[in-house]
Order: sequence, then C-alpha cells, then structure tokens
Amino acid sequence: MATVKEKELPLVLVHRPPNFHFPFKHLLQTHFRLLDPLDSDPPESTHSFFSRYAASVRVLLCVDPTPITRDLLSLLQLIVGSSTGVDHIDLQECRPRSIAVTNAGKAFSPDVADLAVGLLIDVLRRVSAGFQYVRAGLWAQNGEFPLGFKSFFSKTMLFFVHFSVKLRRKKPSVPFPWFKNVYDLAVNNDVLIVCCTLTEESRHIISKDVMTALGKERVIINVGRGALIDEKELYEPDVPQELFFLKNVVLSPHCAVATPKCFDALEELM
Repeated sequence: MATVKEKELPLVLVHRPPNFHFPFKHLLQTHFRLLDPLDSDPPESTHSFFSRYAASVRVLLCVDPTPITRDLLSLLQLIVGSSTGVDHIDLQECRPRSIAVTNAGKAFSPDVADLAVGLLIDVLRRVSAGFQYVRAGLWAQNGEFPLGFKSFFSKTMLFFVHFSVKLRRKKPSVPFPWFKNVYDLAVNNDVLIVCCTLTEESRHIISKDVMTALGKERVIINVGRGALIDEKELYEPDVPQELFFLKNVVLSPHCAVATPKCFDALEELM
C-alpha cells in the first residue's frame, strides 16, 4: 500500500522481463512512484496492470529491450528506454501520438568499444598473427561517430594505420576516410566493426554482397543487434549451431554494457 508521500510522487510504469532486476530501482523510487506489475502478488500481466493505471500514468520505463506494442501506448507521453536500440518500440505508433522516446545514448559507448577491440584482437591472433597492421572500417548511424570508438582508436590503437568510417553524411569533425555505402567500406578495409542501431533500413546491412566484398580472410565485429547481419549468409544451413565449431569465430554474450561504469552513466541519464 502506498504511503501519503509516495502518492504525491509522479507515477512511472515499469516494463521489464521477469528475470531482470535493474540496479538503480531504489534511487528512482526517491523521485518517482514506480508501478511494476511483477511486484504485485501474484505477478500481474503488464497489459491488465497498465489498464488499471492508464488514466494516471504518463511515463513508461522500459528496462531491457522488452517489446512495447501499440496496446501499451494508450495515454503515454514519454517512454524511457534503458538500451541503445529502440527496435523493440513501435515508433510508427509513437509518432502520431506525440510520444517522446529516449534511449541510452552514449552511456554504453566506451565499454562497448572495449569489447569490440577485444573481440577483434581475439580473432586476429588466430587467423592474422603475421599481420603488421590492419585497416578497420566502422559503420555508424544517425550522423554520429560513437564516442567510445573515436577516443579508443585515436589514443590507443596505434597499430591501425588506416581507419575508415561510414556515416549517413560526411562530417568535418571525423578525421577518417569516409565512404558513402557499406559495400565500398568493405572493399577498402580488412575489418568491419558494426555499431549502429537496428532499423528497417539497417536490417541485414551486412549482406551477402558486403561479405563477398570484404573477403573470406577478413573480419566482422558486430556489437549491435544480431539482425544487422544476414546471418544465414555466414554459414548454411543452421547458422547458430555451426558457428560454435569454427575456429575463426568468437561468440560473446550480450554483456559489454554490464559494467558499473555503464550502469552509473545510464542511471544518471535516465
């Protein structure tokens, strides 16, 4: 039962998977009254829970990429996302309703860059141990070069003698060779690091043609959503199972952002 003081706080509906407990819940509770259907006894479905509070809730806090569909939008004014990608949110339904949608922004960039470089070194030590240098091509989106990658490569990756980037448009502030499309980026580089958001336009952006242009002895590092790559073209017919047995493949769980620094940045942003 909410206290008198808690009832005076703004209401925020929490939307999360059952096995995910966000670490900054207690801090948010000092500023907002959090309504979490999974905290009810017994746990209630998000849809039925929200229907009881729809008239008074204006903000939805989406922890983890939990799908948000049309029937959850109702009278919302704001959806606060805890992930970088927003492909789990029905943006086409949000626009006509004037619902603002936020994401993690650059909160995860430095640690995701660390993992991308770690994966790159891991692969190269197996198949390219004799290389003295590697040219790396990175594809970003929304006209922004990821902060973590820019600082990491410019300060520490001294063995990279060529670095290229694919943005939606050429930017004077980015000091690397620019390519208009991913195919040309693949032709001119040995490594592709994919770190863009998943949209209808970017789905399978790493296609069979791009992989062919990159070549069999080259490397792809994906730190975005899996669907950015047409995985069926990596190995046929059963990609996930077969990849486990390839010596030149490194598989990592979705763990790059599970660091105290990332959670602190996300907490402050949210």
